[in-house]
Amino acid sequence: MAFFYYLSCSKLALLVLLCFTTSLLHCSAHPDHHGHHPHFASYNYRDALTKSILFFEGQRSGKLPPNQRITWRRNSALSDGSALHVDLVGGYYDAGDNVKFGFPMAFTTTMLSWSVIEFGGLMKGELQNARQAIRWATNYLLKATAYPDTIFVQVGEAGSDHACWERPEDMDTPRSVFKIDKNTPGTEVAAETAAALSAASLVFRKSDPTYSNLLVRRAIRVFEFADKYRGSYSDGLKNIVCPFYCSYSGYQDELLWGAAWLHRATKNSFYLNYIQRNGQNLGADQSDNTFCWDNKHVGARILLSKAFLVQKLQSLHDYKSHADNYICSVVPGTPMSQAQYTPGGLLFTMSDSNMQYVTSTSFLLVTYAKYLTSAHLAVNCGGVLVTPKMLRNLAKKQVDYLLGDNPLKMSYMVGYGTRYPQRIHHRGSSLPSMVVHPTKIQCSSGFSMYNSQNPNPNILVGAVVGGPDQHDNFPDQRSDYEQSEPATYINAPLVGSLAYLAHSFGQL
Repeated sequence: MAFFYYLSCSKLALLVLLCFTTSLLHCSAHPDHHGHHPHFASYNYRDALTKSILFFEGQRSGKLPPNQRITWRRNSALSDGSALHVDLVGGYYDAGDNVKFGFPMAFTTTMLSWSVIEFGGLMKGELQNARQAIRWATNYLLKATAYPDTIFVQVGEAGSDHACWERPEDMDTPRSVFKIDKNTPGTEVAAETAAALSAASLVFRKSDPTYSNLLVRRAIRVFEFADKYRGSYSDGLKNIVCPFYCSYSGYQDELLWGAAWLHRATKNSFYLNYIQRNGQNLGADQSDNTFCWDNKHVGARILLSKAFLVQKLQSLHDYKSHADNYICSVVPGTPMSQAQYTPGGLLFTMSDSNMQYVTSTSFLLVTYAKYLTSAHLAVNCGGVLVTPKMLRNLAKKQVDYLLGDNPLKMSYMVGYGTRYPQRIHHRGSSLPSMVVHPTKIQCSSGFSMYNSQNPNPNILVGAVVGGPDQHDNFPDQRSDYEQSEPATYINAPLVGSLAYLAHSFGQL
């Protein structure tokens, strides 16, 4: 979570950018998706995949396991939930602070799961690590949803947490617990939690069917609660969740998204009927083209398009058209293109944590390309034919920029390559570890490190930061949370794209 606050991923800044002038419609550096591996890849996608998953171990809250690989972290927040006499130990810190926010954690879980569902079969040895990253989240979400018609959606107070710069192991700020229920509904976070549990149930369906059944049963119950008691959690918990993770897009997108995941997980006709009956009212055909922790419309369209493209479910034909409209809006060089790119070629959506849009969009591109390839179809963008290969090219270009193919020749993934951010906005990374400094670092004492120009002493391997500005500049300043803070929801969709690219270039 940013030191001060995040702008919503739905409230886009009105920026006049230099357009991306080199059309990607004719890129030649691309993997052949028919199984023939090219001889050359610019980047080690396998190494990046390994590190993108490892990052989640650095974000763990709770009691760490014996096989913890990021060893400068220690146990933290072992009494979470005690304020309300419940067990809420575990889960993830969302970004560079020590608060557990349920809304972005659930979205992170959904996207990690979707990455594994689509590309887990290509991950080889990293599949088990990805599953562990998902299970760490779902174990927490099961605790958070243990009581019917109640979800514990936050542990910690952002205001008091942000007033300190301290390691999670030293936390002495209030670990207050906040919940939604019948009287204080929160449809967005409830429906996203249902989506996360549904998607994760598919991840564990074969490897752990008992756990999978537990997840999907809980998802059904949680979605029923989300739909029955409708209301925005940004209203009922406004002073707690705003301006940090307010929902600006409303809860309709999460209801559609949650129903889509439950349909995929259960194959129950109830959810298909729900989607057909409510889709339009829930914004199925809205023209927005951002996909993030707040706005799921685009993701729902891509997800539901699979049922038509691959499973030939004719009743969802419209979602192919809705998905095509999104694709046409982000591919440069088409008559319908609305996306903006930096001079160096990076998709630029807004100044705060822009890389989250890069990773989520890239994932949707390679996933939709997979669906289109299965159906032997392409996208017609106002007379310009956009093929699956073009979508993969665009996704690859975005991932390559992230890994170092940019004007600064800098990797925006910590620990990847020879040049990467040294002063990320992250408490645990920036302060001496418990190994080096076992005595407590007080709340305000950490600000001496926060304000210093020294590199962070602990390398948060795999962390992807917010990224450069609209001119491809990156100051690498710890205080610049917009550009220098990592977040779980930046990494989660990147896992899927990296698995695809590593496999395509014969690295897996």
